[in-house]
Amino acid sequence: MELAYAITARGGSVVSAGLPAQGANFSHMQAGLVSDEKSILGSYMGSCVPERDIPRFLGLYKRGKLPVERLKSGSLPLAEINAAFDRLADGSVLRQLLRPNG
Repeated sequence: MELAYAITARGGSVVSAGLPAQGANFSHMQAGLVSDEKSILGSYMGSCVPERDIPRFLGLYKRGKLPVERLKSGSLPLAEINAAFDRLADGSVLRQLLRPNG
């Protein structure tokens, strides 16, 4: 977070999109928030509002503007969930779908 804040341009925003280690913190020069007009934001689960966003995402997908297929690395049966987590951890996949019934 300190590096992200330091390299953010004047008027830019730092968005934290992952949960940090428990007790993690960062510091910054508070005057920079005003003089550099920087913002620090948190985003939990993409700050999604399902009732609003899911219909919008579906519309984008149907119009060919949300290429979900390019994001999917594969699919596995739910029984292989541990292997799926291993693949995420080693960086060999981007996104996987788990099939509940095989």
